[in-house]
Amino acid sequence: MTTDIRKLVAAVPFIPFTIHLADGGQLRVPAVDHIAVGPAGGRVIVFGDDDQHDVISALMITRITVDRQNQKAETPH
Repeated sequence: MTTDIRKLVAAVPFIPFTIHLADGGQLRVPAVDHIAVGPAGGRVIVFGDDDQHDVISALMITRITVDRQNQKAETPH
């Protein structure tokens, strides 16, 4: 999953996404500067606007949902 997250973070333009966790929690990533993946890929840190942050084990990530509505809005016609 961290490989997928790294690809989403590197995408231009950045498209917001949500990380879904095994405990039912969700972490929204609204901008590229709101997420960091550890060098080995075992930990992911998601930051809130107020510098609050969540450190999660990559093993707890069950899926990633990309904000497709936002993607369509930014796609040239």
